[in-house]
Amino acid sequence: MNIAKKVWAYIKLLRPEISDMDLALPAASALLAAYVVGGDFPDPIKFALAVIGGYFAITSSYVFNDWCDVDIDRINLPNRPLPSGLVSRSGAFIYSLLLFLTAAIIAFYLNPESFVVLVMATLVITFYSAVAKRRTPLSFIPVGIAYGLVPIGIWLVFDPAGILTDVNPSQVGIIPISGLLLGIMICVTDWGFTLSGVSRDVEGDRLRNAPTTPVKFGIKFTSKLIFIFWVIGVFCSLLIGYFGHLGPIYFGGALVAGIWMLYQCIDFINNPTPERGGTLFLQGSRYRSVMFSSLIVDVVFCVLWTQYPFW
Repeated sequence: MNIAKKVWAYIKLLRPEISDMDLALPAASALLAAYVVGGDFPDPIKFALAVIGGYFAITSSYVFNDWCDVDIDRINLPNRPLPSGLVSRSGAFIYSLLLFLTAAIIAFYLNPESFVVLVMATLVITFYSAVAKRRTPLSFIPVGIAYGLVPIGIWLVFDPAGILTDVNPSQVGIIPISGLLLGIMICVTDWGFTLSGVSRDVEGDRLRNAPTTPVKFGIKFTSKLIFIFWVIGVFCSLLIGYFGHLGPIYFGGALVAGIWMLYQCIDFINNPTPERGGTLFLQGSRYRSVMFSSLIVDVVFCVLWTQYPFW
């Protein structure tokens, strides 16, 4: 096997098709935290490290999930790096561990509180991949909780709680409501996001006796549940803008993207097939990348507007 093919196989384990979402999430979380707390841009070095750490934390869970689900993926996604044999199981496990350790080192350096949140999120997502998916139709719940903790961990880098790190006593306090809403929004939309993916994978899950929601209750029921989760998520996205004092760029992007996403969910209800579930899975990533990008652009514009009068 040539080196380029091997390298690409390891890159594919990071799911580059949704990397826009995975990079935009920590970037948007960092910018929003710095803006809400200090009305300014984050420290550039902290910002870069937080984005890299957040991305590695997210993708380490992807690789570990593939390691756990290789038997299911041989049916659903036989061309993936593990079932196709391009990457060995031992190689994938070491890769996942290295990604996590890198994220952990970065998190501990930035704020031990972020490190604790990372460990919590990793334990939850590991429970999903190794245990819950093969035991209960409610296995999507820990996935959302784990990913909902990601923006919380990023937020603590720029707005420490003062429990495990020294901060000015006047700055000690809980995460502002906009930050909490961001975590809730990610959690709930990830329930819809994950259920779309398992709707795509229903055949392999059924053959391997994984009692996911689509296997247990059918894709039609699951599609309606997905719609409810996305309705809540889109509503939370608007609340984030309100409590975060964001401007029209964010609200315009969040609203248009939200309406588009809900339309796609309705189409899935009308066409409850595994293929449509797979498409909705990717569309969920596009929605979140647009929402996060709108947040990033809006914060940049708001900070420049307030700090540079000539604007």
